[in-house]
Amino acid sequence: MSQTIIMPSLGAGIEEGTLLNWIKQPGDIIASGDVIAEVEIDKATVEIPANVGGTILKLTGEPGQMLKVGAVIGEVGAAGETTSPPVSESKGAPAPTGNSPPPAAPAPSDTSGQPAAPAPAAQAPAAPDQTEDDHFPDGIKASPLARNMAAEKGIDLHLVVGTGTGGRITKSDVENFKPGTQAAPAAPVPAASAPAAAAPRPATFGQLPTGDDIEIIDVSRMRSRIAARMTDSKQQIPHFYVTAEIDVNALLDLRKQLNADLDDDHKISVNDLVVKATALTLRAYPNLNTHFYGDKLARYKRIHIGIAVALPAGGLINVVAKDADKISIGALSAMNKAMIARAREGKIRPDDVQGSTFTVSNLGAYDVNHFVAIINPPEAGIMAIGTASKVPVVLPDGTIGVGNRMKATLSADHRVTDGAEGAQFLQAFKRLIEMPMKLLI
Repeated sequence: MSQTIIMPSLGAGIEEGTLLNWIKQPGDIIASGDVIAEVEIDKATVEIPANVGGTILKLTGEPGQMLKVGAVIGEVGAAGETTSPPVSESKGAPAPTGNSPPPAAPAPSDTSGQPAAPAPAAQAPAAPDQTEDDHFPDGIKASPLARNMAAEKGIDLHLVVGTGTGGRITKSDVENFKPGTQAAPAAPVPAASAPAAAAPRPATFGQLPTGDDIEIIDVSRMRSRIAARMTDSKQQIPHFYVTAEIDVNALLDLRKQLNADLDDDHKISVNDLVVKATALTLRAYPNLNTHFYGDKLARYKRIHIGIAVALPAGGLINVVAKDADKISIGALSAMNKAMIARAREGKIRPDDVQGSTFTVSNLGAYDVNHFVAIINPPEAGIMAIGTASKVPVVLPDGTIGVGNRMKATLSADHRVTDGAEGAQFLQAFKRLIEMPMKLLI
């Protein structure tokens, strides 16, 4: 019996990618995990692995077409087997016509520790437009793509009627919206508190300027996505911040010893040690490894650390160190190096960017002493790491000496945790950095 190949997740907030080319062709024999296609997202190329193995019976989509996350993009089975009855057409990836729907597709495998999303059924074409969770900023049911498009067009989503599942606002709803033709939800508002008129939220501050001395630049898809997610984060997540200055002399000494006999390709970075310390601290404070979903909290038993990577062409992407609390420093370093290199080369894999439960942003390489970071939703926190610098310090005997100090700031979601727990988390992180041999246990 044939099985379907599902378009995997491409990272938080990304719903589709442009097919560049098929690496495999119908008739080829593949194993689960083999790369079958290359897809472009945000000017980066993602290698798409198959979630099932067998002989490829068909592939759906032509180069240049958009493939939706969660859509069926092919089938595998035994050599000579015929394909199952065609599925309903999924937006962005045309499917052959047919009369009867196929059996439900199996869910894609997920190594992130989070539940895998089921493949969309033929009876529910709007399913690929769903977000990864059920928490909607401003209480408005809208896909991230529809939300981004509305922000760009200056459309107030309160005025848009959703035609998706459960009244969800989709991309086409925003594209077809015309001011004055659709009414806002009919819930009554007391006259004393109702505004005089509902005006669309502007996408910019004032009118776009013009002139020979001004260059107008289109906003890239990546920058639009970053803008939308970070705006939602700052508007919807009540951030609080806790900062500590940490003695990193012992950490730098340990790193020097670990790297003494290693070549450049295998050397341990300060960030590798910071990621390890963060993961071990989360093991002691699992509430910070929790995501907020309205009236429910999702507490993850596995610890996957997102690592913010600045891209050469601008923008950033988070690669994910899976089970960072469990693997050795050497294995963690090798995994991080490989993912960061792929990200900077524009050649990431879906598994590189899936499943982060907490994030670390390190600007130490840019000689930044201190900064605060914006939480990557739906996570409950992010660590901002500054550079390790030599500074005057008061020694135990009261004299003045020179020490290596580094500032770390925790940004935390006040809906999930409180200031005291945030401070205790940072104290525990500081102890690990100042007694780094514990990172090797």
